[in-house]
Amino acid sequence: MRYGFAIDQSTCIGCHACTVACKTEHDVPVGQFRTWVKYVESGEFPATTRDFGVMRCNHCTDAPCVTICPTQALFTRDDGIVDFDNERCIGCKACMQACPYDAIYLDEDTHTAAKCNFCAHRVDENLEPACVVVCPTHSIWVGDLDDPDSGIAKLVNENPTQVRAPEQNTRPNVFYLGADRAVLDPLAAPTGDTYLWARPDEHRRSASTDLRTDPVTQARTTLNTAHPRPWGWRVTTYLWTKAAGAGAMLIAALAHLLGVELGGLGDVVAPALGVAGLAITGVLLVWDLKRPERFLYIFLKPNPRSWMFWGSVVLAVAAAVFTAWLATGVLAATGVLGGATADAILTGLAVPALVSGVLTAGYTGFLFGQAEGRDLWQSPLLFWHLVVQAVMTGGGALTIAALAADPVPAARTLLLASLTLGAGCHLVMTLLEYLGRHTTAHAAAAAHMVTSGRYARLFWGGGIGLAALGGVLATAGWAGGPLVLAAAGGLVVQAALLAYESVFVRAGQDVPLS
Repeated sequence: MRYGFAIDQSTCIGCHACTVACKTEHDVPVGQFRTWVKYVESGEFPATTRDFGVMRCNHCTDAPCVTICPTQALFTRDDGIVDFDNERCIGCKACMQACPYDAIYLDEDTHTAAKCNFCAHRVDENLEPACVVVCPTHSIWVGDLDDPDSGIAKLVNENPTQVRAPEQNTRPNVFYLGADRAVLDPLAAPTGDTYLWARPDEHRRSASTDLRTDPVTQARTTLNTAHPRPWGWRVTTYLWTKAAGAGAMLIAALAHLLGVELGGLGDVVAPALGVAGLAITGVLLVWDLKRPERFLYIFLKPNPRSWMFWGSVVLAVAAAVFTAWLATGVLAATGVLGGATADAILTGLAVPALVSGVLTAGYTGFLFGQAEGRDLWQSPLLFWHLVVQAVMTGGGALTIAALAADPVPAARTLLLASLTLGAGCHLVMTLLEYLGRHTTAHAAAAAHMVTSGRYARLFWGGGIGLAALGGVLATAGWAGGPLVLAAAGGLVVQAALLAYESVFVRAGQDVPLS
């Protein structure tokens, strides 16, 4: 059994009865929608046309929101309906990033995710969804798509249909008949400065200024819902804090395995940075939840397919390893542990610390990869880019600390090599990513915003310019210049990464999905 919708846009009159019925049935807060009608106008007055599109959850067979949800608050029923349990939701907003259709919102009353759930409570009573009942033109069909004798199966099988975002391979179960392409493809009809009866929300309006209007159709969206960015500065900052902490610990572990004596920098400063970075990261992640009191649900009600869950495991394990390293270093420095004993303990911790550092830095690449609605984040290089950024910022932080430590030549070389090579590789990978060819129109649109649009100044001046300056200063120190030059470079690359991540996180969410 596979329940689905078929929407005949050739008969839809845009009356919004489905929207009102849905809001009434589910007590949806004012300004939020599970089902809504989008308007698109094409042509130039007086030769203009108006097309409608009923937007909602697509109840995908391969639903990315179900995969990414860390607490199994979103789940697929045996009948194919993608439902949700707001009693398990922690408000992490990952499902909003995974949905390619902008169908999920955060309910202002419950502070949990919500969306069309096919009126599952009505379906269980052999009733049709509220939107189907009220539609005056019978434009919304519903039923079992796997039953060849059902009305919806016959309608879909005997008529040409379209689905939204087929390139996402989610196998959506909402089919459109007679829908204009500009209605289904949000890039084909950018939002202008005004709607029919109101102004668009500022986020959608400003982002649309970087989208190209088709010169032939002149299609523009004249009515839609607001979809603010789910993730903001806390996620941007967390990418930096965990990078710096993990990178410092990664370098310390590598130095121990290579036999490079970092002294207190490796035994105390690096793990202190690692523990502090993870602590701040944890605070930011919990702070960003809309239901922070439920954050332990990630461990108590886990979804083993979600990289938000596995990322939490990585952070917990890394915190334990980094803390053990720090405790060993402090006990050795205070004379509680002998040098040989401390060295033996750190040797045992070196490989776990190295692996923990790499995974702490890079797991977000897998998490962002599950955010299938954000094509800019789908780069196969992202895991390795995050590790490179950790080496750059971790090396920079240790180089600053080295000003007060007078490291031996081998230690100085390792630190400055990490900073210099990390900055150089970050620049190369960034330019390859943004100036190269993009596989989808969404990724290309986001990259255009970064390199030539609303984020160009911050990207080139901050993300690229500061990283290049930091690399040059580090190179000067590596080549024999004063350590203070390299330390300045270490400070500059911290700002460079913050600037870059600010652009990366925002631009990925700015391309409209509905």
